[in-house]
Amino acid sequence: MPEMTVKSAAKINLALDVTGKRPDGYHNIESVFQTVGIYDEVTVKLTDSGINISCDLPFRFSFYDPIPCDERNIAYKTAEKFFKENNLNIGCDIHIKKGIPSQAGMGGGSSDAAAVIYCLEKLTGGKLSNPEKIGADVPFFLTGGTAYVEGIGEKIQKISDYSGKILVIAKAGENVSTAKAYQFIDNLENPVHPDTESLVNAINNAPETAYKYFGNLFEDALNLYSVAVIKPRMKEHGALNCLMTGSGSAVFGLFDDIEKAEKCAEILKKSGHFSAVCETVKESFIEL
Repeated sequence: MPEMTVKSAAKINLALDVTGKRPDGYHNIESVFQTVGIYDEVTVKLTDSGINISCDLPFRFSFYDPIPCDERNIAYKTAEKFFKENNLNIGCDIHIKKGIPSQAGMGGGSSDAAAVIYCLEKLTGGKLSNPEKIGADVPFFLTGGTAYVEGIGEKIQKISDYSGKILVIAKAGENVSTAKAYQFIDNLENPVHPDTESLVNAINNAPETAYKYFGNLFEDALNLYSVAVIKPRMKEHGALNCLMTGSGSAVFGLFDDIEKAEKCAEILKKSGHFSAVCETVKESFIEL
């Protein structure tokens, strides 16, 4: 049976704001999303029936990032929805080799779901409607690159390419529930909103200044200890700016020197954190 393997990118939020709560309980956001060169590897193989999930989880993730390898996995739910919507009486085996930390604000699960959609569309010729119903970040991963995002994540506008920027991304063992993070947002009094409009203008017209406008409302709302530890380390070693991504708890730092970035990442790694040097990238998927 045919199969396909892709590397599926993580994302960061260069800006992330919450602009209101909807009647259906979801929150509207305003954000700038960016795919980055940290990847999961997803293999989809068509079978006669059933959906099977297997996961390859690195030792460094195993203590604090449990991944369900059954029907609870978002990749399983995605394949199930895809087959049902396209009236396909077949199945698939999905293998996920994790490289993206979970519960980090980097969209690892949504990236895997988008990779399953990408592969199944290529393998079967089918399509999946309303991918935001699987996960709010899934539509972005089907676009990738640099984008201004509104609504619950389904309104996506490509902006100027911000790829090729040097990053250090780090995460401690502290995990954050997205639902709980939004509760903290709802309880904020007099929140200071990031200047997302100025960030978009800078990326489009003066990208060398864009880092000045990075901002994340969740960082202020959650006030995580691990973020407060990692950010000063990044700044001490040359980060132009650094910020928590998504609803946490990973932090990214922007560098203009690869040697400084590598030194910073090594120091954070020695402190017991997940830490990696990567770049911002144009695409969500690399076919293998």
